[in-house]
Amino acid sequence: MNSYPAELLAQLAPVMFVAGLEPPPAVAAVQSPTTPSTPKAQQDPFALLTSRLREALLAQRKVAIWQPEKSKVFQVIPVDQAVRFPPRKLVPQDDPQYSTAHSPLSPLTPSSPLHPDGLIAPIWIRKHTTLVPSVFVMFLRIYEYPPHTPRSPLDAPDPERERDRELEERKRDTELAADVALRKKSTNERNIKLTVVLMASRRLLDDSSLDARLTFIRRQSGLDSRAALFVLSPVSQAELGEFVKSLQQALYEPALDYYTAHSKRVRRKRNRHSQAVSSYPTPHTPLGTPGLGRPLRPEGWTVRYEYKMACFAEFRGEDDIALKHYQDAYAMLVIMFGSTAILPPRTKRWAEAKVLADCINIKVAKLYLYNNEHALALSHHNTHIRKFGDFSRGWGIGEETFEFWSWIARQHRILAELLEHGTQSKLVIPDHRPVNPALAIPPRSSTAAPTTTLEVEAMRTMGINPSHALQHPGYYYYMAAKCTEARRERFLAAAEAEENSPSTTSPGFTNEKKVDHLTLILELYTKAYELFKKYAPANAQNQNQGRLTLWIAYRIGQTYYESGKFDMAVRFFERIAKSYRREKWGLLLRPLLSTWYACAQRLGDVELSIRLLVEMLGYGVEESEDPASLEEDLLAVLKSSVPSTPDPEPMVIDLEESQPMFTSSVVFWVAEVKVGEPAAFQLCLTAPTSATIASLPFVSLNIQFSGNLPSITVRHVSDTASSSVQRIDLGHISPSVTEPCATGNLRWKAGESIVFTGTLSSDIPTSSKISQIMLTLAEGPWTIQIPFETSSRGDGYVAARWLSSINPPRFIPVTREEVSSVSIRHRPHNIVMALTQQSPAYLNEEFPILVEVTNADDRELQVTADILLQPTEIDGAENWILLEEERSSSLIKAVNLGVLQPGSSAVKTLRIISSGGAGDRMIDVSIQSTALGGRQTENPELQDMTETLQTLVVPTLDAFKVDFGLLHRRALGPRAEVADLRTYEYDFWDDSDGGEAVITTRVECTGPWGLEVSSVKLHRQDNDHAKILEASIDTEEATFLSEYIAGDEFCDVCRISMHLGDELDLEQEAIVGPGKYEVTWRRILESGDRGPLSTSVFPLPPLRPPLDDVIALLDVPPTAKLHVPISLVITIRNRHPSRSANVTIQLEPDPADGFVVAGMRSGRSPILLPRAEQKVTWRLIPVDCGYIKVPRVKIVDKRRAISNAQGQREPNADVETEGDVVRIIDVRQGYSKGRRTEDRVSVESLDGGIGPILVLP
Repeated sequence: MNSYPAELLAQLAPVMFVAGLEPPPAVAAVQSPTTPSTPKAQQDPFALLTSRLREALLAQRKVAIWQPEKSKVFQVIPVDQAVRFPPRKLVPQDDPQYSTAHSPLSPLTPSSPLHPDGLIAPIWIRKHTTLVPSVFVMFLRIYEYPPHTPRSPLDAPDPERERDRELEERKRDTELAADVALRKKSTNERNIKLTVVLMASRRLLDDSSLDARLTFIRRQSGLDSRAALFVLSPVSQAELGEFVKSLQQALYEPALDYYTAHSKRVRRKRNRHSQAVSSYPTPHTPLGTPGLGRPLRPEGWTVRYEYKMACFAEFRGEDDIALKHYQDAYAMLVIMFGSTAILPPRTKRWAEAKVLADCINIKVAKLYLYNNEHALALSHHNTHIRKFGDFSRGWGIGEETFEFWSWIARQHRILAELLEHGTQSKLVIPDHRPVNPALAIPPRSSTAAPTTTLEVEAMRTMGINPSHALQHPGYYYYMAAKCTEARRERFLAAAEAEENSPSTTSPGFTNEKKVDHLTLILELYTKAYELFKKYAPANAQNQNQGRLTLWIAYRIGQTYYESGKFDMAVRFFERIAKSYRREKWGLLLRPLLSTWYACAQRLGDVELSIRLLVEMLGYGVEESEDPASLEEDLLAVLKSSVPSTPDPEPMVIDLEESQPMFTSSVVFWVAEVKVGEPAAFQLCLTAPTSATIASLPFVSLNIQFSGNLPSITVRHVSDTASSSVQRIDLGHISPSVTEPCATGNLRWKAGESIVFTGTLSSDIPTSSKISQIMLTLAEGPWTIQIPFETSSRGDGYVAARWLSSINPPRFIPVTREEVSSVSIRHRPHNIVMALTQQSPAYLNEEFPILVEVTNADDRELQVTADILLQPTEIDGAENWILLEEERSSSLIKAVNLGVLQPGSSAVKTLRIISSGGAGDRMIDVSIQSTALGGRQTENPELQDMTETLQTLVVPTLDAFKVDFGLLHRRALGPRAEVADLRTYEYDFWDDSDGGEAVITTRVECTGPWGLEVSSVKLHRQDNDHAKILEASIDTEEATFLSEYIAGDEFCDVCRISMHLGDELDLEQEAIVGPGKYEVTWRRILESGDRGPLSTSVFPLPPLRPPLDDVIALLDVPPTAKLHVPISLVITIRNRHPSRSANVTIQLEPDPADGFVVAGMRSGRSPILLPRAEQKVTWRLIPVDCGYIKVPRVKIVDKRRAISNAQGQREPNADVETEGDVVRIIDVRQGYSKGRRTEDRVSVESLDGGIGPILVLP
C-alpha cells in the first residue's frame, strides 16, 4: 500500500483537537557536591493527570487502513492552545470579495495545486484529518487561591482575606473566560464544537463558590450550555478511562453534526453545478498549446463532490452512504477515462486521476468486506482491473509493456495487504471446499460453506471459478508475484531493445531501471508461501503443505537462482524435490532438476552434479533439446574431475523415489512351483527413448533375489552385434550355487531392451522375486553404483510379456495379475476326510458324528484334528461338543489321530449336545497333516504341513412338542377374617383370592426318529404363591412308559392352588410355575438298538389369575325338581386392596321365567370394604320342566357415579351416570383359561352368561 498516498486509503474517523496537555519541560536538577541529596519531591498531581490524560486520549484510536469497529471514538490530535486553522478562503472574511472567493485547494484558485483541472489532492484529506477538527477540547487549570490555615480552630474568618480571595478569583476567571472566548470565536467561524475541561483539586470541588464561578466563566466565554464545560480533578487510572469514554460519547453527536453540515454544503454545490453548465468556457486552442490550462469539466466537479460526500459520510461512520458516493465517484471517473479529450493519457492530471480511481476501488472493496459481502468486493476489484486494463490498451500501455504489469501487480498486492489487515482483525475468509451433506452442519454465519444437498450438487456440477471466489491473501500475493515476473520480462525486453537501438528513454523507463525486480518478486512469493502454509487445511498431505505451496516454493528457488543466490536456491530445491519425487510429479521435477544442476555447476559441487545428471536421465530431456546432452555432460564431468578423497568408496546414487533410468519388467512364467522345481523368469531392462545412454560405461549389473537365493552379477563384454532386443542367459540359480555370474553386452541404445533369462529353485517354501538391481558405472577414478527396484513403474511402463523369440523379436503377453514373483510351496498331502451322521439330531441328546480320516498319500503322515463348534444366533441355545474325555462349548484343539501309514485310516466319534431352541448347528473340522522324514525346521511356516477343512451342518429338532392348557377356578370358600389369628402364621395358605389352576400338559413326539420313554416325572417346586395339589402322573406314570413314533402323544393333568398375597403385583409379574416335567428317553436307531439316555425338561408355565375389582359369584344347583324350592346364592366380593364398593342389586323377573322367586327385588348392599364380601340369597320354586333360565340379576357399583356427582371425579375419567356393572360368574362353569395381554399371557373368564337349571318332574 506504500504505492498510494496514505490519506486516500486510511479509515476516516471524527477528529478531535486537544489543547492544554503539553508535557511539562524537563528541568535538570543541579546538585551541589557539598549539599546532601534529598528524597525526590512528590510529583505534581496535575502534571501526572495531564500526562495520563494525554496517554489515554492518544491511545483511543490509531490511524489504520482497516478499522471496521463502529464505536464512539475520536482520532485525537494534541495541539497548542493558540493553534490556527487554515483559511477557508484566500481573502479575509470582511473583504467584499469574500462571497465570490474560493478555497485555497479549489481548482478555481490559481495558486491551488489543483488549478485548473485537478480533482482531489491528498492534502484535502490531510486538512480534515490533521488541520481542522470536528470538536476542540481545551484543558485549563482553574485558579485556586492559596489555602490559609488558621492558628486555632476557634479563630473567626478573616473578612479582608475573603475579599481579596474573591477579587483575585474573579480577575483570574475573567482572564480565563477571555482566552476561551477568543478560541470560541475561531471555532464558531468553522462551526466547530468547543469544550473546556477545567482541572481543579478535590478541595475546590467541595467549595460552595465553585458553581457560581463556573456559571460566570460559561457566560463570559459564550460556551454552549450542553457538553461544553467539564471539571476534572486528579483521579485514578480507571476513573480517568471512564472520563475519557464519557467525554467522547458526549461530543460524538456534535462531531456528526459538523460532518453532516459539510455534506449538506457539498451536496448543495453539487446540485447547483449539475443543474447549470459550467461558467468557465473551454478554450478553443489546441490541447498542446503552452500556457493555457483547461478548467475542470462538469464530470470532474461531480467526481470531486461525490468523493467529498463519501469522505464526510465515512467520518460519520455511515459506511452504506459512503459506499454509494464512492461508487458514484468511481463511475464518473470511468466515464472521464473513457474520453482522451477529458483526461489525456500520460499527463499529470491523468496520473492523479488514475491513483484516485485505484484508491476508490480499495475503499469500495473494503466497505464491502466490512459487511462480509466477499463476492461483491472481489467482483468490484476484478471489474476495476478489467476496465482499466482495457483503457491501458487504448493508451498504448498494453500487455507488452512493463507499466501494464506493474499496475496489475500493484492491484493484486494492495488487495492482498487489505485482506491481510482484515484477517488480523475479524475478517473470515470463506471456505469454498464442497462438504458432505450427511456431515454438514447448519451454517452459523454468512461465511459458512453451503450445506444443503442442492447447493452441494450445484457446486459439483458447475464448479467455482477461482477468480470469482474470494481467496486468502496468499493467493493475491502469488498473483502479484506472477505479474511482477511478467513486468520484469517486459522490462528486460525493453532494455535489450534500447541497447540494440539507443533512443531517448522515457522517465518511466528510467525509473524502472532503479527497481530491483528480483527482490520484489522474492518478497511477494515469500509472503504468499507463508500465507498458503497458514491457510492450508488441517488434513492436507505433506505436513499441511498443498501442491500449490510447493510450486510457490519452487518459484522462490527459481528467483534465487536468477538473482545469483545459488546456495539459497539449492536449499529450496532439496526440500521441494522430496515431495515431487514421492508424488511422482515428473513434469514438475524435470525443470527443477535442470535448474538445480545449473546451481550445482555454479557452486562447483561435482558430486551433486553427478547425482542430478543420473537422476535427470530417468526423466529425459525436452523435445527441443539434444537427447545426448545429459549423457555428454555426465561423461564430461566424470572425465574432467576426480573424487575428493584419494581412495574413494563407490559413490551410491539411490533413486528410490525417483523415476529410474530404465523401464524394468520382471515376469515369472508360472505363479507357483513346488519345492525343488525350477521356475523360469525374465528380467527386461529398456533404455529411455528421450535420452541416450549408449556411451555410458556400465561395467556390471547385479541382480538380487529375495529369500535365501544368492545374487548374480552380469559383467560387461563388448559385442558388435546390434539388435533392438538382446538376450543374456543367467543360467540356474539355487541356494547351493555360490557366487553365480554371467557375461553380456551392457550397452543400450535409445529404446533398446536387454532381457535377462534364467531359472531359480529353492529347497524350502518361500516367495521369490527380484528385490533390487544394481548398475555399476566406472570412468577413470569414479565408480558409481545406481540401485533401483524392479517394481518402480516409470512413464514407459508396458504390460508384462514373455520373450519367445529374438530374431525376429516376439513377445507373449502375460495376463496374470501378479507376474513379478513366484510362490514355492510343498506338495499338498492327499488326505480324505469323511463326516457321517444320522440327522436330524434332537435337543438334549448326545448326537454322534463319525470322523474318518484316510491317508491317500504315498508318505507317512502325522495327523491331528481341531474341531470348532461355531456360535449360533438361536436365543437361549447352549451347545457342547464331546470327543473322548474332552468337552467344550467352542473348540477342541490338537486331537492326536496318530501316525497314518499310506492307505490307513483313523476314526473318531464326535458327540454334540444341543439345548435351547431348534435350528442348525455348524461344526468345522480341521485336519492337519505333517510329513515325517525329510528336512525338518523349527519355523512353522516352512514345515511340510497341509490343512484340510470341512464344515458339517447338524440340523437339530425338538424331540417333543409340549402344549400347556391352563384353566382357572375361583375359590368359593369364605375369606379369612381380618381378626383371624391364622393369617399371622408363617405357613398360612389363603387361596380365596387366587383360587385354583388346572394345567393340562400334552406331550407329542414330533421328530422323524422313534423314541423310547424311560420315565416321566413331575418335580414339585412349590413357592410362596403356588403349590401343586395333585397330578394324574402320580398314579399313572407306568402308562406313559412306552415307545413313540412321530405323532404319538401322552397327557397329564395337575391341579395348583394359588396364594396371591399383598406383595405380588399381577400387572407387572406372574406367578412362577411350581414344578417341571422331566422326560427321560432314548432314540431308537435304524438297527433297532437304543441310543444313549437323554433327558428333556419342560417347566410349568407362569400363572396369572384373573384380575378383578368387584365381582359376583352365582351359586345355584344344576338340577331341581318341579315345585321343590331351591336356593340362589350370590356372593359379592370387593377384591380391591384400598377402595370400597357401593353396590346395588336388582332382580328383573320375566313372566316367561319358569320360577317363582322369593327374595329382594331391588336394594342396596352395605358398603363393601376392601377385601370384604357379602352374600345375598333368593328362594326359587320351579313351575316348568326342562332347561329353565335363571332369573336376570343386575348388580351395579355406584362408587364412581357418586364421586362424579359430588365433584370428585378422577382425572381423565369418563363421566358415569349409573356406575360400573359388576360381572356375575356362574361358579358351575367358572373355569377360565389363558388370555393374552401386551407381552404376556394372563387369565380371563370364559363365562358367556349364566347357565340354565334342569328341572325334572
